[in-house]
Amino acid sequence: MKYHRLNQEDIHYLTEVIGMESTFVGEQIEKDFSHDELQTVSAYPEIHLLAQDKYQISKVMKYAHEKTIPVTVRGSGTGLVGACVPLHGGILLDVSKMNKIIELDKTNLTLRVEPGVLLMDIYEHVEKENLFYAPDPGEKSATIGGNISTNAGGMRAIKYGVTRDWIRGLEVVLPDGDIVTLGGKVVKNSTGYGLKDLIIGSEGTLAVIVEATLKLIPKPKKSVSLLVPFKSREDAIAAAPRLINEHVLPTALEFLEKQSLQYSETFLGKKIPHNDYEAYLLISYDGHNEQAIEEDIEIASSLCVNQYNALDVFLVDTEERRKSVWTVRGGFLEAIKASTSEIDECDVVLPRSNIGAFLNYVRKVSEDLNIRIPYFGHVGDGNLHIYFCKDDLDDAVWKEKLKVGFHALYEKAFSFGGLVSGEHGIGFAKREYMKKQLGEKQLMIMRGIKASFDPKHILNPGKVI
Repeated sequence: MKYHRLNQEDIHYLTEVIGMESTFVGEQIEKDFSHDELQTVSAYPEIHLLAQDKYQISKVMKYAHEKTIPVTVRGSGTGLVGACVPLHGGILLDVSKMNKIIELDKTNLTLRVEPGVLLMDIYEHVEKENLFYAPDPGEKSATIGGNISTNAGGMRAIKYGVTRDWIRGLEVVLPDGDIVTLGGKVVKNSTGYGLKDLIIGSEGTLAVIVEATLKLIPKPKKSVSLLVPFKSREDAIAAAPRLINEHVLPTALEFLEKQSLQYSETFLGKKIPHNDYEAYLLISYDGHNEQAIEEDIEIASSLCVNQYNALDVFLVDTEERRKSVWTVRGGFLEAIKASTSEIDECDVVLPRSNIGAFLNYVRKVSEDLNIRIPYFGHVGDGNLHIYFCKDDLDDAVWKEKLKVGFHALYEKAFSFGGLVSGEHGIGFAKREYMKKQLGEKQLMIMRGIKASFDPKHILNPGKVI
């Protein structure tokens, strides 16, 4: 696709639409806007626009469509696969200032928000009203628009599902500038094709999200966690599916190893209690009936110790202890990043029954390539986060080890019935692996969908397909 390069006439028009104080060109564009959090993909836009409302976005998209100018949408930039990086230059459409919470509807249990609202602000807004938005991605400073665009998951997905399950409606600007509404406050919707669900997880390639209607539920009255140590990682991983099958679904079920804990504790300067075991399950239960939760804890503790080879069960019931443990768990990615000069990530999702064998293979690849590969994961839903660490390798050796290592891990994941990404998306970085897994027929269908929404291929070109 041949794209139009911006000239002074284009810059003048876009500045008129957005405003001088919200328009940045050339050297005014800060380096942070040329990459995402992982920084493995980098490119500068020709112009960076801080949009204030959907009408500005509509005008920008209409102009870009007429002129065939590439447009890349960005929120907080916390992605890990280069999805918000403007590979073809053009317009970087920044929605981070569109951060208004529009309406809390307690009757229909919905929250209407602009795309730049931060996940942490959604939690704060609804929980003080004793309501609950369940998706729990690790990066709480991510924007809801980015969460929707990647169909973010997080630690509570095992019980509550992923972002897609909590989106009732979307308002979007199409590539030609038209504003359309998909879904709404209704619980059911069998009205034609599920266009809303096509937008969710499309990583900014089909439309620009300008408003979202989120589903809410009453906030659980009680939440308790268990920290369960095991002598070996094999015992811990084997216990997870058994606990799910033989008891009620937990809210979260995380797998931790001593190494990851040590990275995080060192990085945060905080230690969790009982931190000297080889492997752990971190289990959480929540609900509205305190007696039922206490029974869940009792049953889960008994199963872990008496049948699953756990060494002990530690109750994490006070706010201080809970915050300490979950803060250390939430700091794993930042801690691993801080431990090395550069990282790259493999975000596979597998059937739970294959997690143990896959992680054994990860350790073999680490030994064979002589490269450090720490990992952690949402063992309850099969989503693993595996990090290749550059350490003191030179660039050429690093790139070669990445190529060999990623190929090996994805091939093994595919052989187990796994998928390329559980929650971080495809973006630019993982396209070749998705192409290999899905095959030409599925890609052809995806390209047809892309062409129906965006025949000029101006929205986030070079990503996903």
